[in-house]
Amino acid sequence: MAPETRYDFAAIEKKWQERWLAGKSFKVTADPGKKKYYLLEMFPYPSGRIHMGHVRNYTIGDVVARFKRMKGLNVLHPMGWDAFGLPAENAAIKNNTHPAVWTYDNIAYMKKQLQRMGFSYDWDRELATCDPSYYRWEQLFFIRMYEKELVYQKKTTVNWCGTCQTVLANEQVIDGACWRCDNLVTPREMNGWFFKITDYAEELLAECDRLTGWPEKVLTMQRNWIGKSVGAEIDFPVAGGGTLRIFTTRPDTIFGATFMSIAPEHPLVAALSRGTGQEQAVAEFAEKTRLERQRRKPDEEGEKEGVFTGGFCRNPFTGEELPVYVANFVLVEYGTGAVMAVPAHDQRDFEFARKYGLPVKVVVQPPAGGLSPAAMEKAYDGPGVLVDSGPFSGMASEEAKKAITAAAGQQGFGTARTTYRLRDWGISRQRFWGAPIPMLYCERCGVQPVPEADLPVVLPTDVQLDQSGKSPLPNLESFRKTTCPVCGGEARRETDTMDTFVESSWYFARYTCPDCTDAPFSRPAVDYWLPVDQYIGGVEHAILHLLYSRFFTKVLRDLGWLPVDEPFRNLLTQGMVIKDGSKMSKSKGNVVDPNELVERYGADTVRLFSLFAAPPERDLEWSDQGVEGAYRFLTRVHRFVTANLELVRGATAAVPADLDDTGRALHRKVHQAIRKVGDDLDGKFHFNTAISSVMELVNALTSIVGDSAGGRVVPAVLREAVEAVLLLLSPMVPHFCEELWELTGHAEPLSQAAWPAYDPEAAREEEVTVVVQVNGKVRGRISVPPDTDEDRVKEMALADEKAAKFMEGKPVRKVIVVKNKLVNIVV
Repeated sequence: MAPETRYDFAAIEKKWQERWLAGKSFKVTADPGKKKYYLLEMFPYPSGRIHMGHVRNYTIGDVVARFKRMKGLNVLHPMGWDAFGLPAENAAIKNNTHPAVWTYDNIAYMKKQLQRMGFSYDWDRELATCDPSYYRWEQLFFIRMYEKELVYQKKTTVNWCGTCQTVLANEQVIDGACWRCDNLVTPREMNGWFFKITDYAEELLAECDRLTGWPEKVLTMQRNWIGKSVGAEIDFPVAGGGTLRIFTTRPDTIFGATFMSIAPEHPLVAALSRGTGQEQAVAEFAEKTRLERQRRKPDEEGEKEGVFTGGFCRNPFTGEELPVYVANFVLVEYGTGAVMAVPAHDQRDFEFARKYGLPVKVVVQPPAGGLSPAAMEKAYDGPGVLVDSGPFSGMASEEAKKAITAAAGQQGFGTARTTYRLRDWGISRQRFWGAPIPMLYCERCGVQPVPEADLPVVLPTDVQLDQSGKSPLPNLESFRKTTCPVCGGEARRETDTMDTFVESSWYFARYTCPDCTDAPFSRPAVDYWLPVDQYIGGVEHAILHLLYSRFFTKVLRDLGWLPVDEPFRNLLTQGMVIKDGSKMSKSKGNVVDPNELVERYGADTVRLFSLFAAPPERDLEWSDQGVEGAYRFLTRVHRFVTANLELVRGATAAVPADLDDTGRALHRKVHQAIRKVGDDLDGKFHFNTAISSVMELVNALTSIVGDSAGGRVVPAVLREAVEAVLLLLSPMVPHFCEELWELTGHAEPLSQAAWPAYDPEAAREEEVTVVVQVNGKVRGRISVPPDTDEDRVKEMALADEKAAKFMEGKPVRKVIVVKNKLVNIVV
């Protein structure tokens, strides 16, 4: 019996981290003869130090990467840094330094933290998006998109965050507030650059149905954000001249329109109210609405209000004059900024009509009929049969939609139209720390792209950042002043930088060939590695990063650079780490520092707890006792293995056939654990139940052999069980298992070992317990050999003494058998 050794996690983890790093244990190259597996977690922003959310996300990914590697796949598992952005710039201003200095210092520190966690990254593929060698290709993409008219510039009302001193894309405004600082956003008219993501709206929507490996919640969010609406555009003549164009998904209700609602920013507002006596009221209402939208709290809808413009338009089907109202719930950027109001068949219009005493006209009766405007308490928005709708009366709703749209087209005042809620992606940012937009302005030649030979346009290092947060680039002559590539005259550079979500929209493809210098991608590399097989990150990116990445992949495909339609085959969105009922945050004072945990318990304990405490898709509730429990388990396994080293080392690898009952029971438990853990890890991410299965095996092992040392089992079975424990736990606690693997006499490192195979015959139970129910309630249990014939199981269940008491005097109507699990007797 070998003496027990202390579980010195600090020395063990340092030893194996240094060995993995020096030996480049996880370096990988494309191998067409080997099946690939590309595993990727969303890369971090180099904020200074990793938090428990990082630890959980990257531990989940590392378990999958190590498991797939053991299963014989060629695993690509890279890491890098989403390095541009406001926090770096703001921190640089605060500390009077350059953002690059602050960013690279943080990268160096966080890289050491990730390495200390034992994550199996191919560090040779590391990249940082703030590196000119990275964003030079992004600038080339911009120019190629500009040439294909997928990039354009226009003056528009944008979302302005005064705190961050920059424009935000629609997707970055959440309930009226900035996605980063949570302060309210205000509208501002500015010139900006846009990506034509709307050109891909239909494909982005249609291919949601093909993303079968994505959570339905994310797909629903994307479908809703894209927001496809099929209907008709119809022109309503305006009294005094002109037309008011509306979009409706319910052309079948047009005979029930009793007023019109338009957005306060609609270009016809002033003309409609001019000379009517309503000009001042309309102007005041428009300003009031603007201010309320700025101040409105997240998730607050606000009361539906409006004001009569004084103007009228005419229903082109009925000839009726309809009053036009400015309404605070109509948005100029959606549809046409004007809504045909049908109170009887739209709840919002119904509430507005009742508030302002406007008429309600029923034109669609439900199958049961009986709708009366005076008696209605809410709108009826379902299908039915048209009434009071001229020649269309008597038609079903769906038939009438087509017929009315066709009639509008024939008469020249309407057409069928499909619209999308999705708007083009505004990517101009008025901050310094971002990729420069590669465009310039010449008074003679107009807007011109920077020549490809002059890329990258590099951010200057000799710059003093303004304390207000405003970009110094517009006032930096050495950057701004340049030469026109067309006429050779003086020109000025674009001083806006790109939205940082642009960098993260294609980084996954660059990982396949980060050293490629003559092109953004090596075609053989992207052909081999893409798409990403498993992507892991937070659900909060559903309509930001994930949608943009899908769009960018399609653009780069159409530009001839990528071979795939979609970037990520499978997506896992992990839950948050919460403590005391709230997400961990400095403001709440409930942050747990991973560094302190690693110092006290070791990285493997932290990894084990984060995997065991909750399924990955659910929130993880922090528990100090849970961390202690994970540590005690590892200490127990370490004590047992080191105490039995002589027996394990001296045992033969082959398990004899003539085992006694004890040896056979342990042998069976080993193969059941291998089967269960393999099933739990292979695409299911059931880490907690996988760990439970190993714990059960350890319990069985120690109960047979003794908690420290003993010999009440054949050494070959003991060796088989110990090796199984180490192999099955190794993706979760790699340092721990590598050390014990080496101590048990293995020359090759565990990181190069294959995943164990189980013997189905050895894993079979000699008997299984079958629950006996009577009318759905448990009344007894029987033991039967596995896969016993159904008639025999029925016979045994009906003969069970305990169950029989509940069947006395009652005829048996049916017997339902679920193989190896239960029998339900219906009496």
